[in-house]
Amino acid sequence: MASKFIITIAREFCSGGHEIGKILAKKLNIDFYDKELISLAAKDSGIDPSVFEDADERATNSLLYSLSLGMYSLSSSFAPMGDLPVNDRLFVIQHNIIKELADKGPCVIVGRCADYVLRERKNCIKIFIHADPKIRTAKAIEVHALDPYKAEAIVHKTDKTRANYYSFYSEQKWGFAKNFDLCLDSGKQSLEESVELIESYIKIRERN
Repeated sequence: MASKFIITIAREFCSGGHEIGKILAKKLNIDFYDKELISLAAKDSGIDPSVFEDADERATNSLLYSLSLGMYSLSSSFAPMGDLPVNDRLFVIQHNIIKELADKGPCVIVGRCADYVLRERKNCIKIFIHADPKIRTAKAIEVHALDPYKAEAIVHKTDKTRANYYSFYSEQKWGFAKNFDLCLDSGKQSLEESVELIESYIKIRERN
């Protein structure tokens, strides 16, 4: 199945968003970007990837102040960012990279406010993946070898971090259904079946 769409996936922690995106990209024979965006940002900026890894999908409180001073604009080319914290610098660089990737053609992009960055593109399908916290906590224990007594708190904290990041840089509510084309509970079916549901939706959009 070919696709003409850019597919963005926002996801709760351990909801399977990364895996679903990767399987979907493989089935559609299009490129997949998640942590790869960190490598691209590091290459673009010359900054060590490990520095960006610590800042990835975490907000600071400085960007709005910088915007108010006219240092740069999210709707135009960015001015030099040497004085910005690494979190803001990473967001700005990834913002540009996401637009460049979308210009090149169909792909799957996970996280990094990609749905917001590409919100004006008619060929963008915006997906939010969620699941019951108990299911995600069990997966976090299994996949990430988390302490069972701390796993639930870590899941909640990671979700909160992602929500703060999204809300700060987009000024929209993370997980709010109105901001997405499709919201999917991955706990109700397998990852492969979740991909099949998304493929069905893509086919409908292709027809329309």
